[in-house]
Amino acid sequence: MAAIVLPDLKAAMPDIDFYTADNYDPSQSLGFTLRQIVVSMTRAIDQRMAEHGITDAQWKPLLHISMGRASTAAELAREGCIDTGAITRLLDRLEAKGLVLRVRSTEDRRVVKLELTPEGERLAALIPRALCEVINGHLAGFSREEHDVLRALLLRMLENGQRMNANAPRGEEEDA
Repeated sequence: MAAIVLPDLKAAMPDIDFYTADNYDPSQSLGFTLRQIVVSMTRAIDQRMAEHGITDAQWKPLLHISMGRASTAAELAREGCIDTGAITRLLDRLEAKGLVLRVRSTEDRRVVKLELTPEGERLAALIPRALCEVINGHLAGFSREEHDVLRALLLRMLENGQRMNANAPRGEEEDA
């Protein structure tokens, strides 16, 4: 199936202010709706993960490690956008459950690699199916084309946000 290409509306239209301070209602904002969707998905995923004794926070590192997206605590922190202290506590819990091992690197003793135990691998293999069930459930009634358009529009929003953040003035503490 060919990828859906959205027209470059930016070139054809001036910027539109969809929201103004005079009439802003948080419950009617797109951000509020997106947040509600994330909360709904998180709850549904939590229910599925609870059957296996892990939480929303705990399945993410298992999946990242199993997919080869992270092999150290620092990489997990970057992937999950959380601080290294929180990752350390999370890894402590996963290690106590027998799902993750910390293995000191033989090349650089300062580096501690993360590996899944056989039980961690078993659980990690179950995660994609649960995620697909939840996402597909939230997309019930959508056509393939609607899915593709929605994804393209959300990616455009993300790119706009990344551009805004890249162009934002840096704090004074970074100027020093």
